[in-house]
Amino acid sequence: MLSFIFLISSSPLLARDLSSNLNQVIVVGGDFNYPPYEFLDKEGNPTGYNTELTREIAEVMGINVDIRLGNWSEMRSLIQEGEIDVLQGIIQSEQRAESYDFSPHHAIINQSVFTRNDNPKAVARIEDLRGKEVIVQERGIMHDLMLTQNIDVTLITVDTHADALRLLASGKHDYAIIANLPGLYLGREFALSNIRSIGQSFSAQRYGYGVMKGREDILAKFSEGLAILKNTGRQQEIYDKWIGGLEKPAFPWKQVGQTGAILSVLLLLILGGIVIWNRMLKQEVDRRTKELKMQQQQLLQADKMASLGVLVSGVAHEINNPCSLVLMNLSMLKDVLRDSEEVYETFYKQYGDFNLGGLPYERMREQIPCMLEDISTGANRIHRIVDDLRDFARQGSLELGEQVDLNAVVEVSIRLVDNTIKKSTDSFSKVLREPLPTFLGNSQKIEQVIINLIVNACQSLTSTDNEIVLSTYYEEHSQSVCLEIQDQGKGIKEENLPKLNDPFFTTKRDQGGMGLGLSVSSGIVREHGGTLEYESISGVGTRVVLSLPVNQRSSKA
Repeated sequence: MLSFIFLISSSPLLARDLSSNLNQVIVVGGDFNYPPYEFLDKEGNPTGYNTELTREIAEVMGINVDIRLGNWSEMRSLIQEGEIDVLQGIIQSEQRAESYDFSPHHAIINQSVFTRNDNPKAVARIEDLRGKEVIVQERGIMHDLMLTQNIDVTLITVDTHADALRLLASGKHDYAIIANLPGLYLGREFALSNIRSIGQSFSAQRYGYGVMKGREDILAKFSEGLAILKNTGRQQEIYDKWIGGLEKPAFPWKQVGQTGAILSVLLLLILGGIVIWNRMLKQEVDRRTKELKMQQQQLLQADKMASLGVLVSGVAHEINNPCSLVLMNLSMLKDVLRDSEEVYETFYKQYGDFNLGGLPYERMREQIPCMLEDISTGANRIHRIVDDLRDFARQGSLELGEQVDLNAVVEVSIRLVDNTIKKSTDSFSKVLREPLPTFLGNSQKIEQVIINLIVNACQSLTSTDNEIVLSTYYEEHSQSVCLEIQDQGKGIKEENLPKLNDPFFTTKRDQGGMGLGLSVSSGIVREHGGTLEYESISGVGTRVVLSLPVNQRSSKA
């Protein structure tokens, strides 16, 4: 007779430790007046980029946090005394590294020198401050740095950046050195028109989470959570919501247009050959526009590679190794199951049913192959998702010289936003017509458009019962491949339909929307010679059709 023994050990002490970790509250500290990174709103609640990022990390890591914002100098003291566990925003430096450990940075901070408009003295180097009265935030990075410099400077310390600007604007002292973005933000909020920034003398300082030495366990949780948010793009969404619009001031097209009109009238009166001049000017503008677009694409790609590509490469390696091990061991387990089936069946026929893994063998002999197949499917799916993310982060050609299969790009896009789809609707369906002709273009750019359209459709839904239907087909009369997305969301008002492709137009500004997604998508589609059309009924839903012409060099798939 065969005998089967299953041993399950338990540890009450281990259970208590796990329960304690689950219920632990991590106290997170920050500056109460450091907008837009962290500050208290009008109701006295913590808000800002750092605060929202911390809450998202807590959610993905399954930890409990208590966010407390206060005087920055006091926060530094409280973390040293163990009253708080982690600072959600602290600039890294060699001096601070002696006492603190830091996470990977989630922002770059530039420090600027501010002075009054009536002060003509320029500051190009820190030595130019010699003999001057300089305002800094107490125990801020510039206070730390200035204390290490052997320069005859009188330091005036204040609690907040707002105090520094108000003191300077009131006519006291010579300069204030504070973070550039909070300084500009507060100067605009308080309408301090008599002060100005005269340059960034201390740039590119890394800004992230910090803990006291010996608290690596807590820092690891925030570093891992930050990596997940960067990997999924959520960190970039939060950054764009709070900071992106402030870093990218709108180009003064109105002033340029007015100046151009005046110059055109003057030149028309002075010069009879205005047509030739305009033609030359247009050629120069076109050339410069192409250069600016290329530079912008390179900057965007570099940022994407920095925040996503490098992360994905490291994560892909860490994920693919255990996945490969699972698949390899899974193959051996299938062989073991196949070789042992005869023994199990003989025992079953001779002695009747018995327990296997806590369940009757009669049931398990049908379930085990299914379980192994599910494991194999899941591991292969992880492989595909990692490869898709790595491909999306990989720097691609800016040229539209790639033969693109629309169905393949759609499949990759769906996998990348699969989690968003599942959270938004229980009724998502796709109908991909095959075969489709390929078209000449850039698969990464089209993937960006499709992801944007799917995410917009998900965000428009008011219930998980609402449906999204995605389909592809070939339109013979226009010789175009088409992608159609229909949703049962809240729809778009008729007066807003013509504005959808306008830069910075959005109906979701209160949710952090910048209004650039559809504008960028429209530009990509125009580059491919295609069209993006919208039909919508408010309260009923929206239909979007992406059409891309099939190039003569493309062929049937």
